Amino acid sequence: MYSQNNMSFMPEQDLLHTILTDMKRTVGEYTTATTESNCQSVRQLFTDLTNDTLRLQGDLYRLMSQNNMYSASSKALRVDLDKQIQEARKKQQECQQFIQQKSSSVRGYGQPMQQQGQPSQQHNPYYM
Repeated sequence: MYSQNNMSFMPEQDLLHTILTDMKRTVGEYTTATTESNCQSVRQLFTDLTNDTLRLQGDLYRLMSQNNMYSASSKALRVDLDKQIQEARKKQQECQQFIQQKSSSVRGYGQPMQQQGQPSQQHNPYYM
């Protein structure tokens, strides 16, 4: 309808920005679905969808950037990036250590080992 009158629904740049924003949101939702999936095949499906959407988002960003439709934010200092990477790796290592620690303290049929000197959960009135 709009193309017959040489009019468009909205300016191309606005439409592409809307699509780009929607792709970013979709990636976040796929990532959440991936992390919450209990079934390996569903998890793989959402992982694949996430990766495909990231590729499309990257292609659209490059197209818009090449056509001066998207201005990237200012460049970050390498030292700031390195600091963020170091903090993320540290947090990841802490999480892995926590998981290993908790996994090694579980025995039998998923029952946690009772530590000496600590009351059981049944006798702790503050445990919920």
